[in-house]
Amino acid sequence: MGFELGADDYVTKPFSPRELVLRVKAILQRMDVEKEAEKSIRMGDLFLDIERHQVTVKENPVSLTSTEFKLLMELVSKKGRVQTREQLLNRVWGYTYEGYARTVDTHIRRLREKLGIAGDWIETIRGVGYRFREDNE
Repeated sequence: MGFELGADDYVTKPFSPRELVLRVKAILQRMDVEKEAEKSIRMGDLFLDIERHQVTVKENPVSLTSTEFKLLMELVSKKGRVQTREQLLNRVWGYTYEGYARTVDTHIRRLREKLGIAGDWIETIRGVGYRFREDNE
């Protein structure tokens, strides 16, 4: 029943501390494998090498600022879901950023220009924010 409710693993009582430690280690190893897979993202002609902080479109390198890279990563990681300007400000610039929400618009425009054809995958949702299109393969 625990698995049906969404548990990744569980231990029934009585259990040995050794069994608990081994199960926790197994879960942590699975998490490391998942993180390893997230070191790069490819969507059609767009390739993001997260570790190297590099982006290419059709194998051509795209020079992005740190903020533009974070913004792109935020949109890509939430592919298909609309992100409001305020959400993007909080996640990319941080809660302490005291700029205006229109700063996001300026960065999105520059990001689209730099990405060229891949920039079309960033959709404006009028009156709400932005979304990275899901069907960009």
